[in-house]
Amino acid sequence: MTLFGYWRSSAAYRVRIALNLKQLSCEHESVHLVKNGGEQHSPDYQALNPNELVPTLVDGDFTLSQSMAILEYLEQKYPEVALLPKPLEQQMLCRAMALDIACDIHPLNNLRVLQHLAAELQRDEQGKVDWMLHWMRIGFASLEKSLDKTSGPFCFGDSPTWADICLVPQVYNAERFKLDMTSYPQIVKIVKHCRSLPAFIDAAPENQYDAVS
Repeated sequence: MTLFGYWRSSAAYRVRIALNLKQLSCEHESVHLVKNGGEQHSPDYQALNPNELVPTLVDGDFTLSQSMAILEYLEQKYPEVALLPKPLEQQMLCRAMALDIACDIHPLNNLRVLQHLAAELQRDEQGKVDWMLHWMRIGFASLEKSLDKTSGPFCFGDSPTWADICLVPQVYNAERFKLDMTSYPQIVKIVKHCRSLPAFIDAAPENQYDAVS
């Protein structure tokens, strides 16, 4: 398998964590999202992923984009290490929590959204940061309430799941843009625990071969 991603991409970060938790071997190819106008827009990468986004997973002759679809693919093809709870109701709640982050928080601070805010809506750097923090605060506040019913060391009890896989990259973004996390103690506790584990440490942006200061 080969994963095309970028060190700071939240979506690629999710997949790296899942690969590590499942102990799957994978080559990594960097697609620099800023250099030369964004390598994701190159003809070669467009042929691989017409959406011009990362990540893209290539497994033999099968190519798949969208991080949540990739997580589903890995879960079904490599079920030995499960990243979803077994009980149906808990699994659906876990999926919903992961999608709360992946669909309702993350896209609003995605690179191409921020580029549109600057180029078309004339937002300066502080305006872009204010935009991102607004949506992260809303998302984290609701997530903190949901965790009252499900959390243990992880978002769902004693094992890492898709919810943690989505949460840790989103908190990385929040910290990068100086969001005060004081109001979200459960989120902070869970992320701290996740970050103590080798699978999460190895997947961290700063530990990727294409990371730059």
